[in-house]
Amino acid sequence: MPYFAYKARNAGGEMIEGGFEAASSGAVADVLLGQGVVPLEIRESRPAAKGGGLEISLFKPKVGHIDLLLFSRQLHTLLKAGVPILRALAGLQESAINPAMKAVIQDVRESLEGGRELSVALSRHPRVFSPFYVSMVRVGEATGLLEEIFLRLFEHLEFERFMREQVKSALRYPAFVVIAMAAALVVINLFVIPAFAKVFSGFGSELPLMTRILLATSNFFVEWWPYMLAAVIGAALVFRSWVATPAGRYQWEAIALRFPIAGKIVHKAALARFARSFALGTRSGVPVMQALANSAMTVDNSYIARRIDAMRDNVERGESVLRAAITTKIFTPVVLQMVAVGEESGALDDMMEEIGQMYQRDVEYELKTLGAQIEPILIVCLGALVLVLALGVFLPMWDLGKAAFKR
Repeated sequence: MPYFAYKARNAGGEMIEGGFEAASSGAVADVLLGQGVVPLEIRESRPAAKGGGLEISLFKPKVGHIDLLLFSRQLHTLLKAGVPILRALAGLQESAINPAMKAVIQDVRESLEGGRELSVALSRHPRVFSPFYVSMVRVGEATGLLEEIFLRLFEHLEFERFMREQVKSALRYPAFVVIAMAAALVVINLFVIPAFAKVFSGFGSELPLMTRILLATSNFFVEWWPYMLAAVIGAALVFRSWVATPAGRYQWEAIALRFPIAGKIVHKAALARFARSFALGTRSGVPVMQALANSAMTVDNSYIARRIDAMRDNVERGESVLRAAITTKIFTPVVLQMVAVGEESGALDDMMEEIGQMYQRDVEYELKTLGAQIEPILIVCLGALVLVLALGVFLPMWDLGKAAFKR
């Protein structure tokens, strides 16, 4: 795309200069006028070199969740203000900080200029815009409520971001403690216990059982640590390859739901995403079956997603949403009762919104108390480790001290 340099005057009459990429000089003028700037001269030019003419990019930038969040919010604001979609996209392209997002907006704008619909232009970038996102935009185009759809998408993306941040913050402390314990175990077996082994070898008497177990474990670590390290790395690579397959991911995410503490949090978080996205779709005029299909793409758990797809199939065969939800066996009786009330009253979208909020509150509470739930387990494990080390190291010295005292 060509680069255009411009000279213009702002609202205060001051001369300003700059430049950016655009499809034509007319597109540059539209962007400037949309910013309240009067263009005086627009000419095609070359962009100024950065860093002395040498620009090195080791890693290709990617579009992050925050980029999509800002895109949805800003596009809603511009459309609500009456700015045409092409001019709005040109302004967002100019103000985008992430080069990857800038390139995506540029391609979307060129697709619109070529006569494509916005939903079709967005679908050309499946790694940035999910099928759920594209489907909601398609509904906005059909109903003429595109600016409202982008506001709802922003709220949905904000909810997704909040959930992820809450989970990360809750798991940070337990993960740090587990890693520290594993590192301490390796250091003790490789360096500390071998030093005591030299002392114990001079006792000339039979060592206690706990000490013999520690010495055998330490010898195993010392002799086999390269193979153990290779086995751990190989297992991690095999696990990643297995999870990358659809069948492996389905089995792993089904197992993750059965974890004692984290499983219920993952389950409730997935159902909160489903309920919020389903309510968003039906409230925006999406048919129930399409709303179920779109919601299955947002739960971030293939096991629950497959259950929701089965729920959609049952609805397609003529069953009610309540009976289809019962067959999935992933909803609590309270939720099923709320679905029944919503279906009978014709306010299913409101009830699903309530369900989403209820699950969100449950997840927030579980995450706030996650540290308190895991901390006793970590303390018991740490105490058991210290006890084993203390008995293994000090029992021989205690026996030696008693023998010397008897003499």
